[in-house]
Amino acid sequence: MTTPDTAATLSAPAAVPASPPVAKKVPVERTHHGDTLADNYEWLREKENPEVVAHLNAEQAYTDAVTAGQESLRTDIFNEIKNRTQETDLSVPSRKDGWWYYSRMVEGSAYSIQCRVKADGDGSAVADWTPPVVEPGVDVPGEQVILDGNAEAEGKPFFSLGGAAVTRDGNLYAYAVDNAGDELFTVRIKDLRTGELLEDTIENVFYGLTFSPDGSTLYYMLADDSWRPYQVKTHILGTTVDQDEVLYQEDDVAMWTGFGLSSDRRHLVISIGCSEFSEARLLAFDAPEKGLQTLIPRSEQILYDAEPFLWEGAEKVLLTHDRDAVNSMISLVDAAEFAKPLGDQVWATVIAHDDAVRINGATVTATHMVVSLRKDTIERIQVTALEGLGAAEQAAGVEPAFDEELYTTQMGGTEFESPEIRLVYTSDFTPPRVYDFALPTAALPRGELFLRKETPVLGGYRPSDYVASREWATADDGTKVPLSVLRRSDLVPDGSNAGVVYGYGSYEVSMDPGFGVPRLSLLDRGVVFVIAHVRGGGEMGRHWYEDGKKLHKKNTFSDFVAATDWLAQSGWVDPARIGAMGGSAGGLLMGAVANLAPEKYAAIVAQVPFVDALTTILDPDLPLSALEWEEWGNPITDPEVYKYMKEYTPYENVRAVAYPKIAAVTSFNDTRVLYVEPAKWVQELREVSTGSEPIVLKIEMDGGHGGASGRYEGWKTRAWDYAFLADAIGATTLR
Repeated sequence: MTTPDTAATLSAPAAVPASPPVAKKVPVERTHHGDTLADNYEWLREKENPEVVAHLNAEQAYTDAVTAGQESLRTDIFNEIKNRTQETDLSVPSRKDGWWYYSRMVEGSAYSIQCRVKADGDGSAVADWTPPVVEPGVDVPGEQVILDGNAEAEGKPFFSLGGAAVTRDGNLYAYAVDNAGDELFTVRIKDLRTGELLEDTIENVFYGLTFSPDGSTLYYMLADDSWRPYQVKTHILGTTVDQDEVLYQEDDVAMWTGFGLSSDRRHLVISIGCSEFSEARLLAFDAPEKGLQTLIPRSEQILYDAEPFLWEGAEKVLLTHDRDAVNSMISLVDAAEFAKPLGDQVWATVIAHDDAVRINGATVTATHMVVSLRKDTIERIQVTALEGLGAAEQAAGVEPAFDEELYTTQMGGTEFESPEIRLVYTSDFTPPRVYDFALPTAALPRGELFLRKETPVLGGYRPSDYVASREWATADDGTKVPLSVLRRSDLVPDGSNAGVVYGYGSYEVSMDPGFGVPRLSLLDRGVVFVIAHVRGGGEMGRHWYEDGKKLHKKNTFSDFVAATDWLAQSGWVDPARIGAMGGSAGGLLMGAVANLAPEKYAAIVAQVPFVDALTTILDPDLPLSALEWEEWGNPITDPEVYKYMKEYTPYENVRAVAYPKIAAVTSFNDTRVLYVEPAKWVQELREVSTGSEPIVLKIEMDGGHGGASGRYEGWKTRAWDYAFLADAIGATTLR
């Protein structure tokens, strides 16, 4: 065990072998609501400026020099991740249109290989839906390689798939590739009968692809200059791209657009919305001449998702909505009702509103409704027979039963006609499991779980070596904040251990229990790892989210500090050995707590951090800025929002205090949080900090929001982050 004295030695400041790069100051004034701010480093936004590129390369050189002593630790953590991972592995096959689809990973290869094999039976028998046993490293008779990501990535600085679709006859495969990290993709179409690519190629496409039922038309999405998805277009195979037509265009800069198929694949569903209200438009494939049908217009200010389906010859729509239901509820509506004014429509309640249950969404199979919900912080799945749905005699919902207290279960995809649904289950120390859940019948009223696979973890991993518990911190206003506390089971609560606090807390995103191989490397070095489920996330329902957004956003930051205080006072750790980590909006959280309570942390890792949020949101032409208004408020038009944001945005609140070690991790081609935000932030921190701890900018020049591509590069990135923290908190030695 590492003693406090040893920890002090390990984390003592080392001689910095290089001076940090100092960016020149070019003051640019910004004035809003009578307030003027002079920004010295806004010029770093000039991505094509050679001086900017040179500065960023100098930052990386400085980071490499400062962290050179961590190289051995990084290598150890990388190897631990690699040695615990079964590199030659594959997914559980999923049946679709007479084929079993799955992916392979091969040792030594960075990317997955997409494969399929012909299915037996016509799908009418339950046995037809039992996936074939496909073993790692074993050839499968009749296997067809659809796409080898390693071949696609060869010679490219970056590779990522942004969507794929197969025609119902199984002949054509459309796929989208990003080779820059900017999340704009090139779409190509492959004839799976010959392996040849069609001449059809579409550039600069956003996420989302699907074919029409006859396979003659491909639907795809474009983003505008602000990286906002706004156009759904149709491409008729064999024509040129300039002939593609716009099926739908969204001109409201504050609305996000997406599309997908209904579960029965009879409709294309276009979803337009923000976090506060939405609008769904349907295209019926059997009557395309009718065009798009709007269900509930956005003017009604209802947040909803729509699942159209045919039941007993009648067109129905299953609605998950927040109409008089802050946590959402589910209603069943005859499609004809949407032609009436909203007040005259008849909606049958399927699941009533409950303050203790958050309804996340619902879909249907040919026989059942499948609901994703959250209760007692846990995400779970519930199924109900369609027979009698919305009526007084509606059958009770059935949930698959699991043994653990803290877990996550989510839909893993299913076919409309299948008698089973695919589930993915995990917990903090249970590797992901894939189940098929046989839907309840009269003969099997509770359904039945079939374990198809548990992700193997090598290196002698034993779940019993670790413990996950639910604890509660108390925020400044008395609110109880849930914590997930992870540690080794043999750790002694003697007040000498190291700790890490992790958080996110925005967009109603929940940090649900989930297994992670890399995190074991910290736990095995005696770290107590705390996940703070702060307000702004979705763990405790819609109110939890609303209490951490807009003019309540500071609750997110104070909740995280309260979680840190809980850990410092828990008896498990030495308060001087606590680090913090978060990414994207969680990176904003890191910047905010660094300003609020720098003395509470030995080190902070801010991954792709949104630390200059006010500058970004004040410019609606920057990527995603207008879409952020419903999360943070609109500081352009609202002086109260402007004032409130200026009080917490990290870049504008750097102050003369001794900051801890800080690593800002970013990528040059990130389109979500531009590299300029952390680049400016570290300059301001270095200039103002009264301390002597190094503040570094780690930048991946060929990466995007998720860093460099490929699993090995991903492991290296995680090893870098964890080594930086472990070195600072004196947790470098395995127990």
